[in-house]
Amino acid sequence: MMTLPRFAFSICILFLFLGCVQKNTSSKEESISSEAAFPKINGLSFVASRDTLRQANIKPILDVHTNYVSVMPFGFIKSPDHPKIIYNQERQWYGETKHGVKQYVEMFHKNKIHVMLKPQIWVGHGQFTGLLEMNSEENWKALETSYSSFILEFAQVAEENQIELFCIGTELEKFIENRPGYWHKLIAEIKSVYKGKLTYAANWDEYKRVPFWDALDYIGVDAYFPVATNKTPTVDEAKAGWQQWKDELKSVSEKENKKIIFTEYGYRNIDFAGKEPWVSDRELNSLNHEAQTNTLQALYEEVWKEDWFSGGFLWKWFMEHDRVGGNANNQFTPQNKPAENIVKKYYKEIK
Repeated sequence: MMTLPRFAFSICILFLFLGCVQKNTSSKEESISSEAAFPKINGLSFVASRDTLRQANIKPILDVHTNYVSVMPFGFIKSPDHPKIIYNQERQWYGETKHGVKQYVEMFHKNKIHVMLKPQIWVGHGQFTGLLEMNSEENWKALETSYSSFILEFAQVAEENQIELFCIGTELEKFIENRPGYWHKLIAEIKSVYKGKLTYAANWDEYKRVPFWDALDYIGVDAYFPVATNKTPTVDEAKAGWQQWKDELKSVSEKENKKIIFTEYGYRNIDFAGKEPWVSDRELNSLNHEAQTNTLQALYEEVWKEDWFSGGFLWKWFMEHDRVGGNANNQFTPQNKPAENIVKKYYKEIK
């Protein structure tokens, strides 16, 4: 049997090693390039309905150049100190149940629209979920058990239906503040079930304090930042109002080495739309379409182009397009308002 001289053998090993390094480097570069090449998330927060999703319902979504939707099944809690989550019940709307979620996702995927599954909690009388806080260790344990059941069941739905992005919770500041160890354990359990990308939807004034961004793929922010104080803010005023928040968001993105997604964003067509964008009070009865269009335009022009930003989900979009929104409606949806044309314009242009 013929043997190679030691020098020749060493040369062969060197070439093999360099080949492996080149292959691994190319693979890594291709992966990074692929991620960079993916367009921004031009998303809509899709509101569940009593009905199945039909192709006719999807056409208006495609018309505004959406490439992602957030599907939001709900669980219900009686009060902020109550530990039991009720979900996937026959009395719930179809789109809030597991069966409904699967049907919606199938239709969206059929139309090449990506999905973020975002299970959420509704507290009785519309109370803020960030205040969810138990009054005893026993109730904390019960809440943890109930929440794990809720979120892991939908994580399994996400895995089975190849959903691209899963949101592990929405605006649960007190729950996270009081039980950080539970959340780290929960994330590990989710990862054992679901193999896709993960985020959490932190409120705009909460996201800097979330202790587990390192375990997720994206920093999720419900981006109701105050950006303007005038009754009808101009585009320039709202753009100026974004500067401090952009600096803050960029700083957190760099600190955590994660890109940011606006898991929710939006403005109502009311006076002072940019002053307290989180307010959903129906007692606010003004109508101001220009305030909504200007604040949306400013957001798209100031934030969507940033390298640390991966896109967002507009709050919110209803299934029966022809029956919702309109000039007399002053809620968040842009449907059948001048704001819909702003969304369409920028979602088409910004990739």
